[in-house]
Amino acid sequence: MKITKAEFAGSSTNVGGKPARRLPEFAFIGRSNVGKSSLINMLTGNGKLAKTSQTPGKTQLVNHFLINDNWYLVDLPGYGFARLPDRERAKLRHIIWDYINRSEELVMLMVLMDSRLDVQEVDLRFINELGEKGIPFGIIFTKADKSGPEALQRQIDKNKEKLLESWEELPPCFVSSSVNGTGKEEILDYIGSILKTL
Repeated sequence: MKITKAEFAGSSTNVGGKPARRLPEFAFIGRSNVGKSSLINMLTGNGKLAKTSQTPGKTQLVNHFLINDNWYLVDLPGYGFARLPDRERAKLRHIIWDYINRSEELVMLMVLMDSRLDVQEVDLRFINELGEKGIPFGIIFTKADKSGPEALQRQIDKNKEKLLESWEELPPCFVSSSVNGTGKEEILDYIGSILKTL
């Protein structure tokens, strides 16, 4: 699948505020500074679509982007903010789970993890919660350009082994780099294949 059109469709803090036009939604989420906005911009070919920032917790709304006039790419706030006050963390958690639990159009959640790091406890807690709720999800290992190919493969294999301690089988996994475009075709083709079944 190729993205020929991508435009901002609206921001909200709850499901009631999302765009009135109901279309399939593929949502992207991850820990703070995992490269979510950069990945969204790479996938859509628009470097300014999702606002990138070095400041953790920049995304505090659910942002809908209309893709090819027939589906939404949804940019969710990050999870696991160590530096935020408890009240702010609770607010973001509510925004995230209100969307995940209540959006009837959500087809799949893409959980982003930094390919250079071990899977974090906060990641495990989050995807285990998705499993308990029966939310379909995939995993995208980001920032693949930051490691050599052998180190990258070693770390990804290690992370998959860790995930298999909690899961009988792995969800769809992708490796990406917003710098050199790694993973773009695979991720978009996968989304396209799901859209054809809806």
